[in-house]
Amino acid sequence: MNTLFTEAEQFLRTLDSKWAAHVQAIGPCLHQPRPQRDPYQALVRAIAYQQLHVKAGDAILGRFLALYPGSDFPSPEQVLATPAEQLRACGFSGSKLVTIQGIAQARQQGVVPDRAQALTMTDEALIERLISLRGVGRWTVEMLLIYTLERMDILPVDDFGVREGYRRLQGLDTQPSRRQMLELGEQWRPYRTVAAWYLWRVPNPRV
Repeated sequence: MNTLFTEAEQFLRTLDSKWAAHVQAIGPCLHQPRPQRDPYQALVRAIAYQQLHVKAGDAILGRFLALYPGSDFPSPEQVLATPAEQLRACGFSGSKLVTIQGIAQARQQGVVPDRAQALTMTDEALIERLISLRGVGRWTVEMLLIYTLERMDILPVDDFGVREGYRRLQGLDTQPSRRQMLELGEQWRPYRTVAAWYLWRVPNPRV
């Protein structure tokens, strides 16, 4: 993977002078996937953190995991057997609770694949299958593809940090639209994941 990162860095430097200067300033790509987490676990974790600061998400996830001593992460069966009021007490909203229970049920039914199955599926096939679940959007599945399945060519064009990073990098007045980001991203293939990693790290001159 490190060799691929190096290749990606060299490729991004060739895009234009601003990309070259940014990659030089940030240094080597330190992207850290979490391949030990299967898709079910990754989805539940993503929902726990959705629309929250990291500290708040950490606290909720910590209380959730504490319900299941002796296991690194609860199985779908354990989650479905847990009374709703106990899960709500962890800090989950009613909507997130329903989503997490739905993910657990979908794993039992085989809709959410295990890691081995997921690795055989294309990006779009996995996205199409998982966004059918209540509360699971395209961005959530893209994070799974990037961090759990270690896909190297994913660009989350709806991600605020990616779009804002590109705006700052190029000195634009407004963020590019979703369609514009899709078109721009075509130039970054097959290293769009690493491009996103660098865009997340474009400094904000106002801070």
